[in-house]
Amino acid sequence: MILELEELTHRYGTESALEDVSFGLEAGELVAVLGPSGCGKTTLVQAIAGHVSPTAGRIRLRGEDVTDAPPEARHVGLVFQESTLYPHMTVGENVAYGLAARDVEPGRRDEIVTDYLELVDLSEQREAYPGELSGGQRRRVELARALAPQPDLLLLDEPLSALDRTLRERLRGEVARIQRETGVTTLFVTHDQEEAMALADRLVVMNDGSVSAVGTPRSLYESPPTPFVASFLGRSNALSATVVGCDPLTVAVDTQELRLEGVDADVSEADPVTCHVRPDDLSLSPPEAADPDTSVPAEVVRVADVGRRYEATIRLETGEQLVVERTTNPPNTGDEVAVEVPAQSVTVFCANDGDRVVSPASTKP
Repeated sequence: MILELEELTHRYGTESALEDVSFGLEAGELVAVLGPSGCGKTTLVQAIAGHVSPTAGRIRLRGEDVTDAPPEARHVGLVFQESTLYPHMTVGENVAYGLAARDVEPGRRDEIVTDYLELVDLSEQREAYPGELSGGQRRRVELARALAPQPDLLLLDEPLSALDRTLRERLRGEVARIQRETGVTTLFVTHDQEEAMALADRLVVMNDGSVSAVGTPRSLYESPPTPFVASFLGRSNALSATVVGCDPLTVAVDTQELRLEGVDADVSEADPVTCHVRPDDLSLSPPEAADPDTSVPAEVVRVADVGRRYEATIRLETGEQLVVERTTNPPNTGDEVAVEVPAQSVTVFCANDGDRVVSPASTKP
């Protein structure tokens, strides 16, 4: 294993930034650390790079404990959120900077710079200065500089967040290509769910300094282990209900009973639960055509055309609001509808213990 974090904890005074963070990266993996602002992502990166000394826990690179080692003793490449290129140096000199620090011979240094500028498609900008480059070009120079010493681990701390959406999507593809071609083990830190899911082999989802979940993007999206993961990783509707039957699982939403056939849930009658379901898994039908065992009545209160789809906000009789996605034939505001809830797309959580999923991943198709 290239990177191992064992119960990593860090506090700024009495404030906890990281709490018992443990996970690892295998050789060649691209793992994304995903979470909202303030969840501890940047502190995690700084601890791995050696710029922060953790309060507790261990950091191992290729099996060697580097928890107390200085940054220069760790073979780690790092690209920050903000540009750190030296403005008085050319592109080539910036890329060569880390090589000079490692006493690479000048002749060999030039060869490596050439190779990595070709990798990021910036050979013609070798003599240019950072101020003459676009934002996307500067990001690619920083990637080349971080990769040139051939680090054991590449850390990318929100490297695309300052770019506009079109450029960010293009560079996301470049990051994927470069990581694939070099095979460098990479930890990619982001708050952007789409970015993380598009790039990563695995996700580490963080919240309030702790790890909420680790897994493949698809498995965490389809079978979220906690309500936080369900709501943060993609969009999710939360539906409050009470268990009224267990064989099959039947829940009451206000006075309407909803059967969740095939969901083997560890609950008892009268248990309060929360049902999470994605907006694109829900569908709408006229009340008279709906199956009363798999739908709940509602009213359309808003319809938004967001380009490739319509988003209908509907209000249940309980007052709760859900979002339903449709690609064609949107309903009209004020329509009385029935919301069809497919059992195989529902994840059920115990309302009294929000971190306990009671409909296991095995119930998913």
